[in-house]
This record gives sequence, structure tokens and C-alpha cells, in this order.
Amino acid sequence: MCGIVAYVGNKPCQSLLLEGLKRLEYRGYDSAGIAMMENGRIKVVKTIGRVMNLEDKLEETGGLTGSLGMCHTRWATHGGVTDANAHPHTDDKNGICIIHNGIIENYATLKTLLEEKGHVFRSQTDTEVLAMLIGELYSPGEGVDLEAAVQAALREVTGAYGIVVMCEKEPDVLVAARKGSPLMVGVGQGEYIVASDGAAIISHTSQAITLEDYQVVRLTPKGFRTSTIHNVPVTPRVQQLEIELEEIELGGYSHFMQKEIFEQPKALRNSFRGRFNPSDGKVVLGGLESISRELVKLKRVTLMGQGTALHAAMIGEYLLEDLAKLPSRAQFASEFRYRNPIIEESTAVIAVSQSGETADTLAALQEAKERGAMALGVINVVGSSIARETDAGVYLRVGPEIGVASTKAFTGQVAVLTMIALFLARRRMMGVGECSDLLTQLANIPDKMEQILANDDRIRKVTEKYVDRENWLFLGRGYNYPTALEGALKIKEISYIHAEGMPAAEMKHGPIALINEGMPAVFIANKGRQYEKVMSNIQEVRARGGHVIAVATEGDEAIKRYAEDVLYVPDVPECLSPMLTVVPLQIMAYHAAVLRGHDVDKPRNLAKSVTVE
Repeated sequence: MCGIVAYVGNKPCQSLLLEGLKRLEYRGYDSAGIAMMENGRIKVVKTIGRVMNLEDKLEETGGLTGSLGMCHTRWATHGGVTDANAHPHTDDKNGICIIHNGIIENYATLKTLLEEKGHVFRSQTDTEVLAMLIGELYSPGEGVDLEAAVQAALREVTGAYGIVVMCEKEPDVLVAARKGSPLMVGVGQGEYIVASDGAAIISHTSQAITLEDYQVVRLTPKGFRTSTIHNVPVTPRVQQLEIELEEIELGGYSHFMQKEIFEQPKALRNSFRGRFNPSDGKVVLGGLESISRELVKLKRVTLMGQGTALHAAMIGEYLLEDLAKLPSRAQFASEFRYRNPIIEESTAVIAVSQSGETADTLAALQEAKERGAMALGVINVVGSSIARETDAGVYLRVGPEIGVASTKAFTGQVAVLTMIALFLARRRMMGVGECSDLLTQLANIPDKMEQILANDDRIRKVTEKYVDRENWLFLGRGYNYPTALEGALKIKEISYIHAEGMPAAEMKHGPIALINEGMPAVFIANKGRQYEKVMSNIQEVRARGGHVIAVATEGDEAIKRYAEDVLYVPDVPECLSPMLTVVPLQIMAYHAAVLRGHDVDKPRNLAKSVTVE
């Protein structure tokens, strides 16, 4: 969600901090701020809007100097989008300054207590309450230095946090801590960079420590110390970052979303590499091998996710039931966690998340584990919170995804769920011949994706015809019902067009009333078991004046009689088709946003990783 970058070392750091903050802009935010230590005093500059607004304000004020500082991009939760509510926040007594990702749930109670002690608040945020609480507890004369005050304060709060704190009375010290909100420390030569994402670190060092929940780290140019909030020493593990600098740069593309759409063939080849062999019909998933015997005995699977990840999970439900003959159900993680879910014996829960930090999905996974479920993950980010919480899982291996609107992570999730379904199917009842045939087709998906991507200009021209219409329908059946949901979500997210995705058969049960003259209706009408049914649904839309855009199978000439526009995809088995049928929908959404003049990579009100409720 919000972005954190902080530095302690021996060189001027304003430009370093701002560079890191720009690399985190994709996470979504509405204000930005920076604080630096100058001659023993903390100076703060913050503003609503983009990081470029912050740069302009710094230029107007002459900039900041110093070798210790921190900056932040905020996505508003408590309090509106104002300069006063932007981070960093300071206390009113001891020169404490803080940046914070997450939510302090008991902030109102703490605020009342602090006001009774005479503290005066200047913002509406929960973060300022934490700054005041640390300041209240800070007492170096009594042995409570900044590290100890942070530890004590965090023992009093309820909620999620990734924080960095500095203090005028300790001008060479940064203290950072996390619970439920990702935070890592890049380790350099006599310097440390704290960030909420490795993208802000990788241009300076490839070595990093990932903080665990309830851990606190004290950093100075001379070294660091890691402990828990109860001051129990911890020995962290310094790891190699999994990303490369070129992976988080545009590389000639206009937007990250565009780049990631076109990276999908390469991303899937990386995801497939070494994981299956079509010639012998064998799927080898290293993350599942140790529990393969338990997996074969499963009686039920629940898949959980939010947004795009949920749509991939829904396709996973079809795959597991169709191929592995395993009863499965996809659910909103946000609903699962607050129900009283029934977890039967021999049930596995699969958490699907690009970031591995989605708060609702993580909490739902933990709830399922408490009730005895086997916890599995389909995650992109190695070492993320959900990945660490699972018993086993499979990484996507599609590389960093910067665009807020997920594209290559979605096809990566579907690809991994397909491999998991075949992994189980082969061990349960699928013959080697059938499995070999499907794996051969799966291996060819990247090549077939490239054929679709070659039609980018054609898809743009079709989109241009309808881009001024404010209401669209996306319809599909079977495996491509979730694909229709994903197509509608994509166009909503970045072009701000109102779109409804639904099963094509559901249209007659109410939504058909929405159709008027010229309304775009995107049908996923590839050849499959329900093709004739979809054709009937298309004619129902046409009879009411709707304009049909059909995503159809190459060679289907008949559909041209019923659709104003046809976008073809190569012929593949129906169970593999969502990885292809979604690509034209992604491209349509991208071009719609560009044609309407929107910021594709930073859509309004959205964050890449939702780490709070």
C-alpha cells in the first residue's frame, strides 16, 4: 500500500530518498512527505499529490541536507487528503518523527489518554497518535532511549504497522518495526536503506533483511541491532534480493502495465521452466513434493483471494474439479475470515496473492490454519507474509509487477493453478496420455499469447470505437466466466468505465434491462462446451441494440454474423483458454485508459497491495 523509504549512512540522502519513493509510486498514494536530520534538527516537508509535487516544494524551500532521513507516500485511511494528514508526523515534546504504513485500531482510546496528558494533536491520523505515544514514553535520562520507547509503544497498540522513527536527541539513529505491513532493510557499506518494497533498495544494494512481525531494528552508520518488541534479541538472516533493476524500469514501453502485458509470454516460460515434461506427462512442483502424499488424500479445497487474485482462484476451482476431480470452492478472503467457516478433515486452503501481503487473504489463511486446514500458497513475492505462513506452495516466478492493474500475475496465477491441478490429477486418476497432451498444449501457451499480442493495433482500433461509452458488459460461461469478471475489473480500474462482469446466462435474470442502443457487450465466445449457449446470449443482446465485441476462436467465421467486432485467439483446450482470452481484454482496458487520458499505472484511489482492511 503506502510507500516507506528511509536512510542512515554517511552521504547526503535527499535524492536517494526521492528516487526510492518514485520507485514505489505504483503502490498507490495521495500525498507525500520527507523528513531529514539537519544539524540536530528534524525538518519536514510534505504535500498532497504526487512525488513531483514534493520535489517542487523542496526546490522552492531550498531542499534538505543531511545523511539521515525518511520519506513516505500516504494512501488515506484515517483523515482526509490534506497536508496536515500527510506523513511524516511529529510529536509535540521530544522531537520524535515517524512514518507509518498500516492502521492503529485502538488509536482513539490512546488519543484520549494522550490528550488528558496535555498532548495537542494537529492531524486526524492514527499515525500521529503513535508519534505522541512514543514521545510520551521516551525518557533517555531513565534509560528509555528511542529503541526502548518504540518497543514500549508497540506493546500498547493494536493493529498493523510498518514504521520508521527518528529523534532529534539521537541524530544518527533510525528505528524501524513491523507487524502485518512489509518492511525490509537494505544492507550496504556503512549505510542502511529501510523500505516497504525491494524496488526502492535494489539500485543501491542487493542484500537485505526482511523484518518479521513484532520485530524492531535499531540502525546507525556503525551497525544494527534486531530485537522483538519485548526486547528479546533476534539474529536476522541477510538475503539476496530476488529482483533485478531492469525488471522495475520501463525499458522503452510507455507504461508498466503495457510492459507487463507484453511480458506475459516470457513470464509464463519462466513459470513453466523445469516444472513439467510433456513427454512423460509428469508435473514436478518442488514446493509441493514433500506433501504430495497428503495432497492426494485431500477431500476438499478452498481457494481464497481478493480482486484479480480471486478471479484466478475461481478459474482454479474449475481446474481442480474438472481435471483433478476434487471438490473445490473459491471465496472472497474478506468474507471467509469473518464467517464461521466449516473446515472438514482433509481440507486444503490455497491463498492466491501477487504480493503475498494482502491483509484479508493473510488473515483468512491464518483462520483456516487455526481450524486445521492445510495451508498452501500461490504467491509471486518470495519471502512475503503469506508465503511464510503457508505449509507449502508454488511461486509464480513471473517477476515484479509494478502496474497497479494486475496482468502478468493473473496469467501466472492461472498457469500455476493449472500445474497444481495437473499435479494432483495425474496422482489421482488422470492417465499419462491425457496429461501429456494437456502439458504439450500448456507449453505452447506463451507462443499463442504472442500471436494475440501481435494484434495490439487491431484491438486498439476496436476499443477506440466504444471508448466514450460509460457502461459495458463482460459476459462468459464456464472457465471464462471468471475471465469476464477480470475483463470488467480491468476496464473499471484504469479507464473508470462502469463495467459489469457476469455469467452470460445470468444476464436474462435482470441485467438485460441495462442494455440500450450501442451498449458495448464483450462476450468471451471461444469454442467450448457452452459455445452454442453463448451464441444464444449474443443474439439476445443484439436484439436489444447492444453492440457485441466477441473474443472468439481462430477460424470461427460464423460468429462474424452476430458480432460487430471479433477479436480472435488461438484454439486451445477449454481449460487452458482463460490464459489467452484475457489478453485482448487486458489490451482493451489499457488502450481505453490511454485514449481517455488517464494515468494507467497510478489509477485513482487504488493501491497495488492492500495491506489494511
